[in-house]
Amino acid sequence: MPGSFADLHIHSTASDGLLTPSEVVGLALAQGLSAIALTDHDTLAGVVEAQAAARGTQLDVIAGVEISSEGSWGDLHFLGFYVDADNAFLAERLRAMQEGRLSRARQMVQRLSRLGMPLQWEEVETLAAGQSVGRPHIARALRNRGYVSSVQEAFDRYIDHGGPAYVPRPRLTPDEVIAAIHRAGGVAVLAHPAHSNAIRYVPDFASCGLQGLEVYYPTHSPEDQHSLLDLCQRYNLLVTGGSDFHGPGHAEGAELGAVCVPPDCVLRLKQIANQSTGRDTRRTPEGS
Repeated sequence: MPGSFADLHIHSTASDGLLTPSEVVGLALAQGLSAIALTDHDTLAGVVEAQAAARGTQLDVIAGVEISSEGSWGDLHFLGFYVDADNAFLAERLRAMQEGRLSRARQMVQRLSRLGMPLQWEEVETLAAGQSVGRPHIARALRNRGYVSSVQEAFDRYIDHGGPAYVPRPRLTPDEVIAAIHRAGGVAVLAHPAHSNAIRYVPDFASCGLQGLEVYYPTHSPEDQHSLLDLCQRYNLLVTGGSDFHGPGHAEGAELGAVCVPPDCVLRLKQIANQSTGRDTRRTPEGS
């Protein structure tokens, strides 16, 4: 039913998405979604634009972020919902991670040049549209130059984990990520746990303050969803979900709104955010 569902995992040009935050909002409105969360990688840069674009409409835009974590557990991502974009503690950590992304991207471009695939840094920056530079932008530059036939080939052959041009970057530990989200008044949720093979770590993360699991996700099977719902009940965790939308036809994630998240998930998320911070996250009438 139009207007009954939410999508709580969306990317824009503020990180590695193809659409601007305003364009994301326009598409969400066209599809009749009731709520979305803009969750760009390690940045909140697109939230203000998205919320401004939705002002005066029935679409609720939740301030969110997807923060990377890496260690012996592998490459994991956490979603923060209803975070305060002005929180200095979180802002400093995201700034450091953005600087790490930029340094890493420059090193990867240098490695590709040594492999016989020179790229101009300016063309990678142009593809990033002035926002956070990441591996997808390098992959697109490789494709545009004709070095590879697709973005996926660029990852598979050169810039994915173990590839000849891959460069790791500093990341926070899970407990550091969860703490940073809490310090910013947000709700911490583990992104795509089954997709990331992270289900076994849920008890540990719950003890660190994890508040929810992304149950509904494009690659989560019905069996995955059942297991995750059981964990949510066992550890009193929130249920969220989203498409991981990166743009129309993008290889990563699914189309906007393709994963139907029941509206009660958003209501419960708001309740927890209010309890955690004392802030009222309900929509306020324009001009009030």
